[in-house]
Amino acid sequence: MIRILLADDHPVVREGLRAMLDAEPDLDVVGEASSGPQAEALAASLRPDIVLMDLRMPDGGGVESIVRMTAAGLPCRVIVLTTYETDGDILRAVEAGAAGYLLKDLARGELADAVRAAARGETVLAPTVAARLVDRLRVRPERPHLSDRETAVLRLVADGCTNAEIGRRLFIGESTVKTHLLRTFTKLGVTDRTAAVTSAMRHGLL
Repeated sequence: MIRILLADDHPVVREGLRAMLDAEPDLDVVGEASSGPQAEALAASLRPDIVLMDLRMPDGGGVESIVRMTAAGLPCRVIVLTTYETDGDILRAVEAGAAGYLLKDLARGELADAVRAAARGETVLAPTVAARLVDRLRVRPERPHLSDRETAVLRLVADGCTNAEIGRRLFIGESTVKTHLLRTFTKLGVTDRTAAVTSAMRHGLL
């Protein structure tokens, strides 16, 4: 039996997904979350095999939650299930550690098969998503270099720490933390904390 956690802020969507998946004899929906943080907490307590994660939810989007789940070493595999298919969204989700990226217009049988494939360790992508991803990944940037301090700061960011918390843990001022982060953003070619963590993970820096 494949155990599934649903994460979507729309109750009617969760209800529909539960009905579709519970109709399959080998699939079992064990929990529902309406936000990213709630999905993280339930994933840690319920230990599902698969998390079906909407990309944009209150209190932090799906990508941020995937980053934290990956950093926490949770065994579940996350499939993004969304209506958005922009290049940036796709790349950030895959870099964060998503096992798949599907669109909400797929049929019940396709969704069930994708869940089974992800549970076997396969990557599942909607055809249009796969094409976009291949185009984006044809040219790989060179691996950037981060200092030990920048890496330490970024690791704490991945753990969900605020700038103030990072400063206390590393015994540096909050302004110094911001300086390290700005330098890291520049080196990684990103503009925010989540993108920095996902990029660093993709380059094997974390």
